[in-house]
Amino acid sequence: MNKISLVAKREFLTRVQKKTFLLSTIGLPLIIFAFYAGMIYFSVKSTDNYKVAVSDNGNIFNNRIDDSKSTEVIFEFVKMDTSLLKQKLESKEYDAYLYVPAGFDPANSTDSLQFRSAKAVGLLTRDKIQNRISKSLEEKRLLSMHISKSQLDSIRSEKEYITFSNASGKSQNENKVGVSYAVGMISGFLIYIILFLYGSQVMRGVMEEKVSRIAEVIISSVKPFQLMMGKIIGIGSVGLVQFIIWIVLVFGLQLILPLIFPGMAGHMPAQPMPGGMAAAQTMQQNGAMSGLMSGLSEINFPLILGCFIFYFLGGYFLYSSLFAAVGSSVNEDPQDAQSLLLPIMMPVIFALVIMTKAVNDPNSSLAVFGSLFPLTSPIVMMARIAHGVPEGVTLFQLILSMVLLVIGFLATTWLAGKIYRTGILLYGKKNTWKEMIKWAFRKN
Repeated sequence: MNKISLVAKREFLTRVQKKTFLLSTIGLPLIIFAFYAGMIYFSVKSTDNYKVAVSDNGNIFNNRIDDSKSTEVIFEFVKMDTSLLKQKLESKEYDAYLYVPAGFDPANSTDSLQFRSAKAVGLLTRDKIQNRISKSLEEKRLLSMHISKSQLDSIRSEKEYITFSNASGKSQNENKVGVSYAVGMISGFLIYIILFLYGSQVMRGVMEEKVSRIAEVIISSVKPFQLMMGKIIGIGSVGLVQFIIWIVLVFGLQLILPLIFPGMAGHMPAQPMPGGMAAAQTMQQNGAMSGLMSGLSEINFPLILGCFIFYFLGGYFLYSSLFAAVGSSVNEDPQDAQSLLLPIMMPVIFALVIMTKAVNDPNSSLAVFGSLFPLTSPIVMMARIAHGVPEGVTLFQLILSMVLLVIGFLATTWLAGKIYRTGILLYGKKNTWKEMIKWAFRKN
């Protein structure tokens, strides 16, 4: 154990004392912060609005199209024919025009309105234009059916007809669902990045020592298994320290951001990830800040943080031992390592796919399997645990997942140790997984 700690200390100090460690640890959050602040600044200061000329010959809109607070698309009512509108479009006085003929009736007409633009219309701008025009026409159609304005407002008023609650009768906060979705996705992606980032560092470290023949000198003093475990623990400690520093810096910079850009909190650029649209819409419908605080108050962050550290360490040790085994079996050609990494990468990618389902349906059979299987549980379980215990995952499943992960780590470490012992001193041969499995089950 003392020799493992010496190797781990050497790996830790050699990496932490490098200038690249300081630059990547401190510089990366600062670069992200600079980009984030720039996005906010330019999204607020930008004055590029999309101007649309509306020639309402049928007096359908009454000089008003959905009086929403959005100023990104500006509708300007004019009295022009199509030829004059085309001239205005060519002279770039307007970005687009909407022509409403005199006989157009939104209640009976099956014709569509003419909307022409000088350039291609972006997807988000297209949706904003279509939603605002459709909303105004829908209001006109309902009023033509003798539905009064008060009745129309009453129909459109938000009312929850269904109250969600669990089996014990405790109500389920809709804001909590959105926040749980975001926390689960972020936690799962962080585990995914950590497994590849620091696992590959272990592999490169093993490859460098093997190619430079340093491993031969070290193995004269320590056993191959002790050398492998020392490298895994040392590099893992570097990753844990770096990750903690990142978390502190990111939260600290988030607190500084409102002081640098006062009054810009309501103008944060909305760029939701694919699959996160439902969570973003939930937060918008319930009031961004109040909904966020309400959802965050119901999240069990001590449980999530504790599980994150456990699955971070468990997943890292499990995969790092496999990465070390691959690094010990290759020679000077890095392409040999890439061909051997596919069986290791496939479970991680598979876990990422399951995670996208688990954040939406944490109790599905696929999510339960993914959270129990040791090769996928570090990523999938974080998506389930964000929904809470026992709503997202039962206590029995959580304990069973942890036990299976520990067993999986011990099993992979034992196999990787036997592969490492043979591969670290084997040169001049291109190895395959078939050969490595033979090394793992070869009797001493």
